Amino acid sequence: MKPSLVHPKFKLNGEAFLSAEVLKERANYLVENGKDDETAIGRFILEWLNDNDFIIVKTSGSTGVPKEIKLHKKHVFNSAEATVTYFDLKENTKALLCLPSEYIAGKMILVRAMTAGWDLYTSAPDKNPLQDFNDAFDFTAMVPYQVFHSLEDLHKVKKLIIGGGSVSNDLEHQLQKQPTQVFATYGMTETISHIAVRPINGKEKSKVFAALPKVNFSQTENGCLQIQAPEISEEIVITNDVVELLSPTSFMFLGRIDNMINTGGVKVHPEIIEEKLSLRIKQPFFITSEKDDALGERVILIIETDKIEVLENFSEAFQNISRYEKPRKIYTLSNFQYTETGKIKRAEVLKDLEIINK
Repeated sequence: MKPSLVHPKFKLNGEAFLSAEVLKERANYLVENGKDDETAIGRFILEWLNDNDFIIVKTSGSTGVPKEIKLHKKHVFNSAEATVTYFDLKENTKALLCLPSEYIAGKMILVRAMTAGWDLYTSAPDKNPLQDFNDAFDFTAMVPYQVFHSLEDLHKVKKLIIGGGSVSNDLEHQLQKQPTQVFATYGMTETISHIAVRPINGKEKSKVFAALPKVNFSQTENGCLQIQAPEISEEIVITNDVVELLSPTSFMFLGRIDNMINTGGVKVHPEIIEEKLSLRIKQPFFITSEKDDALGERVILIIETDKIEVLENFSEAFQNISRYEKPRKIYTLSNFQYTETGKIKRAEVLKDLEIINK
């Protein structure tokens, strides 16, 4: 692949480009004169079109300290091509970029658009990026927070992928009424965005993640997912995600092994508890654990609120979970810290709680 390749049909906010050099001029203008999100777009376009055979991408920092990693452009191109093929997003696809271009998900929208010849429009990564558009889009990608705040405008999108966090049961329920085809995605920066998807609504609705083309799965001894995708990574990617492997190309996500809680000898996954509780709890929250003399670890619930009355209905919320999954203690915090992509910074929230409880 020639890294500077740009499809002749590619458009950015309605503007066509006769050559990669003209696109570079537009990118430089965005860097020098654009708003923050536009500056990031311009910077990445210049990085994609430079002479290096790699790009530098930073992780979101939701599960640890943010870090920068190097991705080969040929692998990035292959990832973009896989998504274009899977979702049938050919040239002239009208798409919206509304994710931060500092991170892999936003960068990949740009790469897919440039290499496949999309008609791409951009918006600041706000909570409802669709509200200022009247026309319909063939495709876009959002985080769950954006989807929740865009429900009244989702009819403007034909195909939507959701990444950057789990889709709650409540949000999934609301998406059943939408005409938009909606897909949850599984992936990470190291896999150059998603390598598996599952339909959230429509006749194909499923809890099972299916692999994109040329991707295969296996498991480690402790049940964690291994990803073999030679088109995007020369090495097998070993994750910290515990899954139920259904076939070499499909799995059900259970939770992160480093989040797993051993309470009284019973292993429970916070993500599964969170999915059950999301039917009843509308405020942002998460499940974790703390030490317990008798149980070893006890399940705790941390919720973003400064209103004690929201806790009154929790007995009803806990009815559909087992006694091992039931939180033994509830902590509240008026404001959670979030990453730029809308994920809760769990480690930071726990630090804030330690300060408050001292």
